[in-house]
Amino acid sequence: MTAASLDLDTAPPRAGRIPGNKGMWVGITCEFVEFAVLFAVYFIARAHFPEAFQAGAQRLSVLAGTSITLLMVTSSYLIACSVNAIRHGRQRSAVNWLVAGLVVALGYPIAKVLEIDWNLAHGINGESGIFFTVYYYLTFNHLVHATWGILGILWVLARLLCNGYSADDYAGLEALASYWHATDIIWLVIFPLFYVLA
Repeated sequence: MTAASLDLDTAPPRAGRIPGNKGMWVGITCEFVEFAVLFAVYFIARAHFPEAFQAGAQRLSVLAGTSITLLMVTSSYLIACSVNAIRHGRQRSAVNWLVAGLVVALGYPIAKVLEIDWNLAHGINGESGIFFTVYYYLTFNHLVHATWGILGILWVLARLLCNGYSADDYAGLEALASYWHATDIIWLVIFPLFYVLA
């Protein structure tokens, strides 16, 4: 059995315990409410300008959207592995998984900058029509939330390296994972709305 497969073992869950901490779940709830409003704007605009949304989606780079999706999903998996490792008392393994998660997560802003550069080279900016106004507003907001998540990964990694978490106390790492998964879920809604279904 490999080290990777050992990290996928799960400990019995503690009954009645909320993963992470309540403060982070308040933040996650606020994030979901914010994006629910933004998605409402998306659907209202799409209902009023269906042709613009159909034509706009065809101009976006599906490769860029798919790359960001793979980066988000992969980084979420790696961070989950870090939580699982610390839960089993494997500090070094938890650090390694979290570093891997950070490296992959950093690919997201890089991919986004490259996508924006590609968009601008093809004449796509925030003034290119209602579809692109909504697209930039939603995806920039997501990038801001992801950037907060990346800063959170750095903070948690620093604490993990200083033995700030153990098998008995890893709520901070779990809170980070919860936030990153929430941000990942939001991207999994954004991706089809702009790159696939429009």
